[in-house]
Amino acid sequence: MTKSLFPGFDGLMSLSRREGVDVRPTLLRVLTDLYVQTRIHSDDEQRQFTELATRLIDQVDDATRAAIKAKLAIYPQTPVPVLQKLGLVAAQEGRRVPLAREIPAPAHPPSPARTPSDAELRMAANMAMQPKDAAEIHDMFFGAGPSERALILHNLAQTPLKAAPRIPTVRAKRAIQILEMAAIAGDVESFALELGDSLILPSRVAAQIVDDAGGEALAVAARALDMPSPVFQRILLFFKPEIGNSVNEVYRLSRLYDRLIDRSALVMLAAWRGSTLAVTRAKYQPSLHDGERQRARAGASQTRPGVQPGAMPPRRTGTDGSSER
Repeated sequence: MTKSLFPGFDGLMSLSRREGVDVRPTLLRVLTDLYVQTRIHSDDEQRQFTELATRLIDQVDDATRAAIKAKLAIYPQTPVPVLQKLGLVAAQEGRRVPLAREIPAPAHPPSPARTPSDAELRMAANMAMQPKDAAEIHDMFFGAGPSERALILHNLAQTPLKAAPRIPTVRAKRAIQILEMAAIAGDVESFALELGDSLILPSRVAAQIVDDAGGEALAVAARALDMPSPVFQRILLFFKPEIGNSVNEVYRLSRLYDRLIDRSALVMLAAWRGSTLAVTRAKYQPSLHDGERQRARAGASQTRPGVQPGAMPPRRTGTDGSSER
């Protein structure tokens, strides 16, 4: 199971220890999600999951351990050694230990700041950056290589360009949940739709971010939503198999994401939004220009009337020199 899905598992582990990007919590969550998706497992799959899970449980943080503990506690095919490792089974009796009731989190006081409406967010999005500047940044980013993209994002943090407003926390959290579920299910259409809706992006730009092979655009979008790093890593492993199967790519993008500044992501978000206005103006500019030329020609062709109001009509002269009325 894990060998076919994660051929570079050992490489990721060693690279994590050597380079400082800890992907062990993400790997344990992904392995657990893959394992509980199927009701029946072969002996080899159970053995591999047992070896990897028991190896990682002691090496991850408490939040990750609690998350997989909740999933494996209700999964009927969880191997006994894993249950024992998590404290869900008594080592001598081989029976499940009842879980304690979850302690409710204290209610947070309401925020005094008013959450901006969708209309206000969209107005701010249109005013964040001039369309020409936005289009240049957009084209420069998508036309650059990995190292150039990292440099662009680094420089955006120092520019005086106006950044897009932050996505409201409640909306961002909901978007992160939907994006992770769509990534696990491999639902590209739903993923792109939710990404565009949550970041107030047109479908063309959202699809461009999703289809981007490098993964940097997806990192920027995730940072704009303030997505936790482990969630971003899981999306890479599930949604981008060409990246997830490469040890170096997972490490490179994880390091880029952890170093990416919020302002850089929000300035790039403003550029993505503003680039749409530039494309729209360029599309309709020829027809608008032709319309102005047509109106100018029509105005020039109108001649002044020969007879002014209130003037006598000119007299016609006959062949004999007499005037005619």
